[in-house]
Amino acid sequence: MEFIKRWFWGPYRFYVITTCALIVWMAFLDTNDFLVQYRLFSELNHLKSEKVYYQQQLKALEKEKRQVMGNPALLEKYAREKYFMKRPKEDIYILVDDQNNGIE
Repeated sequence: MEFIKRWFWGPYRFYVITTCALIVWMAFLDTNDFLVQYRLFSELNHLKSEKVYYQQQLKALEKEKRQVMGNPALLEKYAREKYFMKRPKEDIYILVDDQNNGIE
């Protein structure tokens, strides 16, 4: 107890009080306090996971593109299935389920 009293009421009182005030200011009152830092950190983690997801989707699309572009029959099949394209004078019927999703 004497040690703490000596630091707070001794010759270093100004430095201890200033340091404590600075820590309180930076921890709770500053625009970049702990709460903001936590939110930014969690947003960064979320964005990193989205980045990984979109990179995987991009690889899958590039693989699909390589397969389709080399074969005209697959290109026509892809256009018909994904974009519901049709030939002239041809009718297309799309079957959907209860949630209005296309049935494959």
